[in-house]
Amino acid sequence: MSAARRSRLSTKRKFVADGVFYAELNELLTSELAEDGYAGVEVRTTPHRTEIIIRATRTQNVLGEKGQRIRELTSVVQKRFDFADGAVELYAERVSNRGLCAQAQAESLKFKLLGGLAVRRACYGVVRFVMEAEAKGCEVIVTGKLRGQRAKAMKFGDGYMIKTGHAGQVYTDTAVRHVLMRQGVIGIRVAIMLPHDPKGQRGPKIPLDDVVTIMEPKEEVSPETLLAQQAAAAAHAAAMAAAVPPPAAPAAMPEDPNVAAGF
Repeated sequence: MSAARRSRLSTKRKFVADGVFYAELNELLTSELAEDGYAGVEVRTTPHRTEIIIRATRTQNVLGEKGQRIRELTSVVQKRFDFADGAVELYAERVSNRGLCAQAQAESLKFKLLGGLAVRRACYGVVRFVMEAEAKGCEVIVTGKLRGQRAKAMKFGDGYMIKTGHAGQVYTDTAVRHVLMRQGVIGIRVAIMLPHDPKGQRGPKIPLDDVVTIMEPKEEVSPETLLAQQAAAAAHAAAMAAAVPPPAAPAAMPEDPNVAAGF
């Protein structure tokens, strides 16, 4: 949708249009950049243009040779969503720690299953890789016709996982993928409990509600020491007051001869 039409929308319709735009863009990039470790997209809207930041583990493949692929994606997005020339820009950002990115791990598990690796071995490999990246917890759920004609679900987990409340929204990174296997569709759900990071780079800045930090107690001064310090301070102040000389009397003014003569 063009910027001119978007500016005329009501607030409710604008939020709906932004959500539809993000969903369609995410679906396009997921199918196009699946093999390049696609890990999400962020849309930043400025008064002059719209910036789309693509997060991936292999940014060089996203950019392409001499930036050709990113230019092709920019052209596709511009034509599909009716942007003016130069009104949309695509950037590629490298995922700093792919072990803490649920989308990257879901894509990795998807290609392991497509390659013929056993489900149990592939899932345990993903869980171990995530926990080695210093995550607090990890859970992998695989559903579908895993062995035989009967569909079932298998759950693999390790560590600590919060699923409800505000902490579940802030600390849990979740991704869902569908694998088109020969025997049918297999669903993958990866959930990662991120660690607390005061800098906000590897995890949320907000500490968990139930984490209690015990500070070291301050050293208490005994009453005897405190009284001795007060007495020493009083004696020092008295000594300083005694050492200061009294102010000198003002000098007498010489008598005016005119006043003495009676003038």
